Amino acid sequence: MATEAIVQPDEISQILKQQLLGFEKEIDIYETGTVLYVGDGTARVHGLGNVRATELVEFPHGIMGMALNLEADNVGCVLFGEDTLISEGDQVKRTGRIVEVPVGEALLGRVVNPLGVPIDGKGDIQADESLPVERKAPGVIDRQPVTEALQTGIKIIDATVPIGRGQRELIIGDRQTGKTAIAVDTIINQHDQDVKCIYVAIGQRASTVAKVVAELEANGALDYTIVVSATASDPAPLQFLAPYAGCFDGRAWAYREMSLILRRPPGREAYPGDVFYLHSRLLERAAKMNDEKGGGSLTALPVIEILEGDVSTFVPTNVISITDGQILLKPELFYSGNRPAMDVGASVSRVGSSAQTKAIKGVARTIKGDISRYNEVKAFAQFGTSDLDQSTRNLLNRGEKLMELLKQGQYRPQSLAELTVSLSLIDHVLDLPTADVRRFEEELLAHMGDHQSALMDKIGKSRDLSDESKAQLDAAIAEFKGRFRPSEE
Repeated sequence: MATEAIVQPDEISQILKQQLLGFEKEIDIYETGTVLYVGDGTARVHGLGNVRATELVEFPHGIMGMALNLEADNVGCVLFGEDTLISEGDQVKRTGRIVEVPVGEALLGRVVNPLGVPIDGKGDIQADESLPVERKAPGVIDRQPVTEALQTGIKIIDATVPIGRGQRELIIGDRQTGKTAIAVDTIINQHDQDVKCIYVAIGQRASTVAKVVAELEANGALDYTIVVSATASDPAPLQFLAPYAGCFDGRAWAYREMSLILRRPPGREAYPGDVFYLHSRLLERAAKMNDEKGGGSLTALPVIEILEGDVSTFVPTNVISITDGQILLKPELFYSGNRPAMDVGASVSRVGSSAQTKAIKGVARTIKGDISRYNEVKAFAQFGTSDLDQSTRNLLNRGEKLMELLKQGQYRPQSLAELTVSLSLIDHVLDLPTADVRRFEEELLAHMGDHQSALMDKIGKSRDLSDESKAQLDAAIAEFKGRFRPSEE
């Protein structure tokens, strides 16, 4: 007769306890986590106990994120991809890597996103090394004063607000006043100057970035340039990361957007309290290193768009206080035909003439003062010149011809020798009609290239205008002027 085994309740309890004690969980909450909430390009994750700030974390579907908020009961992450592909309950894994990007010569001539992924359709990038985007800026002891010129090839900038290698010069102005044009022309002018350039596009239209890339390629500048692009359609985290990957206002508002979504306390104009540190820790990377550290340099030209010339808002005032000067562009100058539309009186370079070549310094010494005096008396000229004395008329005439000489077309930066010739013309064109000044300059430069190439090469190589060279230049200009025919004749 069969008998049934009777299992006592305490035996069942003991068996369950043994099974639970011997069970090893597959999920380690210190290395993985679970999505609690996702939306607006961010996710809150439970777990990830060992995650570090700015560490890369991996979400499903290959989407990467960055741990930004390390709170007591969850981790706030920003996403570098579509948040619609992530759902509540999804598993998140640590990668053990701080956000880093590939670096090296392999990136030259390429267009990449802020994570270093190529977006130009030219294949993978075989970089030998990657570095974290968050790096400590060089200390004071590792630097040296900025004394070497970074030639922009733009007459009005190189003459009045010279930029040095290792400097931080802000380009600021209203929308559509030529800010990007200055940056692109400066890149184009670095041909054969042993300078590598990085153009970071933040929040721009993809078509605008494509146009810039096309212009760089057409002018042979893409070979020594890296383009880092985070367009307007990219998530705010990628736009925030873009300038770090390339090493303003655009990334400040991206940071504000991320911070508000992550519920960080807002400050002035809803920007988080650490936005000033955000800019300073980036711009402090611009430096001229001392000889023991290799003597290299990183020059920063941050660009900020303002509204109706108002530089008193939060981000512009912050960045102006951090940088070594600013180039202010004004819409009224732009629409009146002054290109670049730079306000000479409000623009400054705190490095000054110490970063100016001897050749430019010799011919541009009085230009800023001449423009300032011209602007002071120009208002009176609107009421007529019949009552003005001769010295005032001469001042107005000189200022008018000078402003005409300083006009320059886009994508047409000048070499050092051409700049020297152009800036030395003011005393030779005072008796010419204003309408003929630019034609005189263009025809003279062509003449000098064809018939005075030795003199031009000497100026370019020596970066100086000696007394002998100046005498030869004055003679060449006078000889050319004798054959020039003004259009009014």
